Amino acid sequence: MRRVNFDLDALRSFSVGMELGSFAKAADKLGRSTSAVSAQLKKLEEQAGTPILRKEGRGLGLTDAGEVLLGYARRILELNDEACMAVGGLELEGWVRLGLQEDFCEHLLSEVLGRFARSHPGVRIEAKVARNGELVTQVQTAKLDLALAWHTGNGTPHMEPVGAYPLQWIGPADRLPGPWGERGEPVPLVAFEAPCLVRSMATEALDRAGIPWRLVFTSPSLGGVWAAVAAGLGVTVRTHFGMTPNLRILSPREYGLPALPELGLAIHRAEAEPAPACRRLLEIVRERVAELGGRLR
Repeated sequence: MRRVNFDLDALRSFSVGMELGSFAKAADKLGRSTSAVSAQLKKLEEQAGTPILRKEGRGLGLTDAGEVLLGYARRILELNDEACMAVGGLELEGWVRLGLQEDFCEHLLSEVLGRFARSHPGVRIEAKVARNGELVTQVQTAKLDLALAWHTGNGTPHMEPVGAYPLQWIGPADRLPGPWGERGEPVPLVAFEAPCLVRSMATEALDRAGIPWRLVFTSPSLGGVWAAVAAGLGVTVRTHFGMTPNLRILSPREYGLPALPELGLAIHRAEAEPAPACRRLLEIVRERVAELGGRLR
């Protein structure tokens, strides 16, 4: 069997292109020309010995081999990036207090923070999961160094917007709720306990559309919300972040529901110039959120 050493730069262009849904966007993000990225993809196909992309309408889709290679590419790049992080982070020391919304716990707590801790043994991380208002308040009072929180329009002095994501109607994967708009029945809502920004945005959208609604279940945790929706008690509104496999996004038109706006996301810092360890974690969280946003879109 011939031994092939896949080109890391080519794997990165391939992975980023699939995450962003466009190799032109990948070229722009990676600071390369589109022709250079095309050459890298051709090189990958030569190394793989089989096509990895195929025409899909006006765009490109993955072949079976391409789907397999993409999974390996992500794992290879994660290990490569972790190695770079480890070599460059041996001298970093300190203490970083990070706040997160529950939506990001699965990917950021288990993946990013785990890798960061292994690569920076001299840095102590204290993570706090809380509601949006509490996170922002704790950054403003310097009880947290960083917080990844939904942007409600009230910024903090050292806030950095990192994206805007569409709110979605979310229902159970194995049941067919609605359509409520046609039948005039109240939409059964599952939501966080008040006050909740997203809950307010959902009810306001329903009110504007003249669609009746009723709260059927409230929970102080996202896990409780997901469990209630999966059980078929009702529908909820969140972004795609943190969705579990037993849930699905509902088409507003198909289910008689109003369209929803986007919700901004921001990283809040307690200081204008954070310490080196804090700055490094900020960079990693920023990069990971961008990757997740592109992949989940």
